[in-house]
Amino acid sequence: MHHVVLERWSRGASVLHRRDPRAKLAALVVFLIVLATAHRDLAAVGAAMFLLLAGALVWARIPLAGALARAAVVLPFSLLFVGVCWLAGDPARGAALLLKSYLSALAVLTVVSTTPLPLLLRGMESVGAPRFLLMVAQFLYRYLFVISEEAQHMSKAAASRGATLRGATSGSERFHAAAGALAVLFARSYGRAEDIHRAMLARGFLGRFRTLHTLRFGRADGVFLALAVLAPVALRAAIERMP
Repeated sequence: MHHVVLERWSRGASVLHRRDPRAKLAALVVFLIVLATAHRDLAAVGAAMFLLLAGALVWARIPLAGALARAAVVLPFSLLFVGVCWLAGDPARGAALLLKSYLSALAVLTVVSTTPLPLLLRGMESVGAPRFLLMVAQFLYRYLFVISEEAQHMSKAAASRGATLRGATSGSERFHAAAGALAVLFARSYGRAEDIHRAMLARGFLGRFRTLHTLRFGRADGVFLALAVLAPVALRAAIERMP
């Protein structure tokens, strides 16, 4: 998993990386609530929230440009609703939706890029999140890498045999080639998943992932949580009270 950018970012050693995942989750929830309920002076509030998140990313030594670009993955989905609002004669609501969705994605990315997924899910489990849903998320996250590796192996094998799409002269031939590759990818991934499942059972897997680190909520985590909760609330209150 070393080639995955977010996974590599989450293994950092900054002060923000060392904070308890429960503190970061609580701060994230407060930030999202403050942002979602903001209506007055939304442009100024959004700018302040953006600077707050950018400062957190710089503090954690996360590449700012890369994080901003990856948070934009939500924009294609948001633009659909922005278009609906625009056609309905309410462009202001569409702009607010676009701003809030991007900042929300950036906030979530800040937490994910500073917390390894096993610790993040362990923190969610300790505060009462359903274990079954967390296990599904854990397996989904892990098997995405299995599918990715199998696709890379197939691509290299096809390239070494001189296979290219240029040989397909029609759209139907390209479709059949893509469908066949997808079927082979599914079959190979399924077989690989069965091997992994048998290996997990042989090692005594009992339906729960165990981590090497024990979660401990210390004094530094409490100070961080207090500051992280107060910062967005105080920024919004100060901006909305300005004449």
